Amino acid sequence: MTKPRVVIVGAGFAGYHAAKTLARVARDRAEIVLLNPTDYFLYLPLLPEVAAGVLEPSRLSVPLTGTLDGVRVVIGEADRVDLHNRWVHYTQPEGDPGQLAYDRLVLAVGSVNKLLPIPGVTEYAHGFRGLPEALYLHDHIVRQIELAQLTRDPAEQSARSTFVVVGAGYTGTEVAAHGQLFTDALAAQHPHLDIRPRWMLLDVAPRVLPELDQRMSRTAQRVLDRRGVDVRMGTSVAEATPDGVRLTDGEYVPTCTLVWCVGVRPDPFVAELGLRTEKGRLVVDEYLNVPGFPEVYACGDAAAVPDLTRPGQVCTMTAQHAQRQGRLVAHNVAASYGQGRRRPYRHHDLGFVVDLGGRDAAANPLKVSLSGLPAKAVTRGYHLLAMPGNRARVGADWMLDATLPRPAVQLGLIPANAVPLESTSPEVPAYRR
Repeated sequence: MTKPRVVIVGAGFAGYHAAKTLARVARDRAEIVLLNPTDYFLYLPLLPEVAAGVLEPSRLSVPLTGTLDGVRVVIGEADRVDLHNRWVHYTQPEGDPGQLAYDRLVLAVGSVNKLLPIPGVTEYAHGFRGLPEALYLHDHIVRQIELAQLTRDPAEQSARSTFVVVGAGYTGTEVAAHGQLFTDALAAQHPHLDIRPRWMLLDVAPRVLPELDQRMSRTAQRVLDRRGVDVRMGTSVAEATPDGVRLTDGEYVPTCTLVWCVGVRPDPFVAELGLRTEKGRLVVDEYLNVPGFPEVYACGDAAAVPDLTRPGQVCTMTAQHAQRQGRLVAHNVAASYGQGRRRPYRHHDLGFVVDLGGRDAAANPLKVSLSGLPAKAVTRGYHLLAMPGNRARVGADWMLDATLPRPAVQLGLIPANAVPLESTSPEVPAYRR
C-alpha cells in the first residue's frame, strides 16, 4: 500500500525540526515531504556575524538534503493550499508550477520583515532577515568605508561613515554592536579616513532589548556605550531620504546606510489561507491543530500557539519556541497515525542569549544573569548546541576571528550602480547621485 503523505511547508526552525523529528519517529508510517524555497536551513541568530565578517555565510546554511534522512525535499514556494481537496500548490525556482497532495499538512512558513508606513523606508533601507541581506550589508559597509577614505569632502566622509540601525531588539542590538567593532577594524586599515565610523541605534522603546530582563538590557547598554554606539531610545525614523534620515525628534542625520531591524510579522501566505488568524498568525489549539481541519497543523512564527504557562496569551515569535513546537508537532502527527499519544505544547523559557561581539555578551541561563566572558561562553555554547549542522566550521571561524585579522574585502555582490542609492532628486548631493 502507498504510505500516507505528510507535507511540511517551510524549513525554518519549526519546519526543519518537524521534518527531522518526524523522520525519526514515523518514517515507516508516512512519506515525509518538505517544501521550501531554498535547499538549506538558515540559522538566523548568527546573521549579524556574517554581516560583520566573523562567519563565512555557508556556515549558517545547513543543507536539507543529507541532513534530513528519510525526507523528500522539494524546492519551491507555496502559492495556495486547497484545504478541502488536500493539495498544496507551489512554484518551482524557474517558474514552473507544481502541486503536492497531502494526508497531513504542517504549516511552518515563518515570518518576514515588519514594515511600517514611514516615507522612504522601503526605497532606502536595508532589510536584515536572510542570508542575501546579511551578505549585501557586509559588502555595503566595506564599500562605504573604502569610499569614505577616498574623499576629501568632510560631509561625504561623515555620511558614508554613519550607519543607522532601527530597532533595538535582538537583531538590531547585535547588528549595531558587531557593526561598530567591524567598522573600527576597517577604519584602522584606512589611515586616510579622518573620522571614526559612527553607529546609531534607534528605537521607540524606553530601553534596548525591551523584551528581555532589565539586567540584560543594562549589560547591552553598557557595552554599546563603551564602544561609542549612539543609542537613542524613544526615537525612530520619521522619513528616509536618498541622502539621510529624519528622526522623530526633528534631527536630520546624513547617512548612506539605514538598516531595518524593527521586527517580524507572519508570512503573508498565512492570511491567504482563509483560516482564522490572530494578529496575522494562524489560530491553533494547544496540540498545534488548526480548528476545523484535524489533518492540518501549524507551528512557529506562523501560528498563534496558546502559551499554557501564561493563560490567555500566545507564545512569542522566537526560535526557541519554533524549534520546540516543530519537534512537538512531529510527535502529534505521528500520534495521529497511532505512534504514541499527542501532547499539548508547554514550554518554560530557559533563558536568552545576546552576542555583542568581541568578548562581550549578555545571557540569563536558568534566570542567572551573566555578562562578559561567562556570558560569551554560554552564548556560543548555546548556538553550537542549537545548530543542526556545521558546528565544527562555526567553531573554527570563531577561533580564527579571535587570532587573525578579519578579512575586509567586498564579495562583489553589490552592482556598481546600487550604492550610492539611486535618486532623481536634484537636491541630492553629488556623491549620492
